[in-house]
Amino acid sequence: MEFELWWLLAFPLFFALGWLAARVDIKQVVTESRALPNSYFRGVNFLLNDQPDKAIEAFLEVVKLEPETIDLHFALGGLFRRRGEFDRAIRMHENLLAREGLVEEQRLRALSELGQDYLKAGLLDRAEQVFTRLLDSAQHGLARTFLLEIYVQEKDWHKAIEAAGVLERDTHKPLNAEIAHFHCELALLAATRNDVAAASSELDAALAANRQSVRANLMAGDLDAAAGRHEAAIADWWLVEAQSAPHMALVVERVLGSYRLLGRLAEGVQWLRGLYARQPSQDVFNALYLAVSESEGATAASQLAREELRRNPSLRTLDRLLEAQLIDAEAGERELLQVEKSLIASHSQRMMRYQCSSCGFKARQFFWRCPACGRWDSFDPERREGEA
Repeated sequence: MEFELWWLLAFPLFFALGWLAARVDIKQVVTESRALPNSYFRGVNFLLNDQPDKAIEAFLEVVKLEPETIDLHFALGGLFRRRGEFDRAIRMHENLLAREGLVEEQRLRALSELGQDYLKAGLLDRAEQVFTRLLDSAQHGLARTFLLEIYVQEKDWHKAIEAAGVLERDTHKPLNAEIAHFHCELALLAATRNDVAAASSELDAALAANRQSVRANLMAGDLDAAAGRHEAAIADWWLVEAQSAPHMALVVERVLGSYRLLGRLAEGVQWLRGLYARQPSQDVFNALYLAVSESEGATAASQLAREELRRNPSLRTLDRLLEAQLIDAEAGERELLQVEKSLIASHSQRMMRYQCSSCGFKARQFFWRCPACGRWDSFDPERREGEA
């Protein structure tokens, strides 16, 4: 009983201590609020009223009046970079670095932010210098990531391969697909110099880095075909189906070309019919239609187009059907069919696009690396009808 009475007597003391702590906290908040300049509150008010430009100017005034507001410096610098105002972002972070009294963590962060400003502004040499300085710091992981991006933009593929290898070991993040692309880029450069041996060596390195590199097998087939080794080229291209069946849309014209040069187009058409049964797509059908028209005649091609139009209606298939019908059309019908075909073909060509699955960028040409967002292997290998 004495123990319970003791706690009852202690309750008022606990309440008194809680009241005192609350008063101290409130007093501290009021003191800090009074220390902030009026421009800070104006900036907050502008943000609440959806006036970001005026808010930025108000916060810049805060930075001038209260230079100790380090976090606000960083916030404004990052905001300027995202808005594309790279000069202002660079000045903000350069001013931070010039200040005395920065702790090491703040200095490294400011240097990293400045490197990102340079990178976004396209000042790649300056960005590379900054991130190279950060390799021996706590920011080394981020620095290596941005250095890899710089080497890719500069198309310095040897440095990109080295940087990706180190980054892969540091972060345990697989970059084998990207490394394979870097070797393919070197193979492409060697091929333009007619250095077939170097190109072949780089493609072997690409497949060693990534056995699923569609691009490496596709390019290996191109090298064999250019050297007249069409049997070997066909074998290279056939490997693509096991790696990524949708990418066969990029291969079918190549395979048929080699069959044609070998004098075995009919065999190529039979292979293509089997591929289309396994991997139906508009690009594969288009190649099949042209091959059937060449090897079996307009009637067989027209029948093929009719069947496809019933299964998968599209402007492109309708264009092919009209093309086949034009061959056997009578003089009175030919002119109208030609007008219809021209209109549909024109519209279909405007609509057929490759598209990046990452950012939605559309292009007439297939890219291994999206020119808009920079992602590798983000383009759908099959063209699709959509808004031009």
